[in-house]
Amino acid sequence: MEYIRITNIIDPLFVQMHELMKDIFPPEEVLEFELWAEPLEDPGIRVFVAVHEGKVVGATEYRYYKDFNVAMTDFTIIGQAGLGIGPFLANKRADDLKALAEEHGKELFGMFAEIYDPYRVEHYEFGGVKPMDPYVRREVLSHLGYRRLDFPYVHPSWNNDGEAVEGLDLSFLTIDPEVKEIDAELIVKFLKRYYTVLSNKPLKWLEMIDSLEAKETVELKPF
Repeated sequence: MEYIRITNIIDPLFVQMHELMKDIFPPEEVLEFELWAEPLEDPGIRVFVAVHEGKVVGATEYRYYKDFNVAMTDFTIIGQAGLGIGPFLANKRADDLKALAEEHGKELFGMFAEIYDPYRVEHYEFGGVKPMDPYVRREVLSHLGYRRLDFPYVHPSWNNDGEAVEGLDLSFLTIDPEVKEIDAELIVKFLKRYYTVLSNKPLKWLEMIDSLEAKETVELKPF
């Protein structure tokens, strides 16, 4: 299996990846094809696909914020079971992020990830691919060391229609497992940076940010 970076929308592998995204994710989670042009060319956004026998069978997008010394896993897609796609992508991503942090003389502090809470939202089928089932994904993140940030989380819809997407948690993987909480200021700065591309922020998201700005720290709790 190959780990190949995509940097423009005319790459045939990106066409395959975008179709895979539409098969797996709910519509409000998938950025329109043409709107990918700028993100893919951004050197800070890293989009890689897992290619097996010429076919895109998985993908991951993530980014490293050198000023915060944290990363964000935007998504991980496993297109089919039985190929070891999940471990392949996770290991390749970890190696890449470790190298990026070292380039800046740092050891990565940790990584954010959004995760659906299937106990609140049960109707997402994620393309019928069992490894993408929210129950499975949540357990996988837990095994990797991610923990839930203890506050009610929403995010702006990627349709940029001002709607709030609910039924998720924001989680965080600390490289040091002894860390019990992180600074609320870090979360706020990260979320404002991450969602800067969406101009139409929902009121619930703005209220969430206001609430976080009133806190000093946020606890990390098990899923």
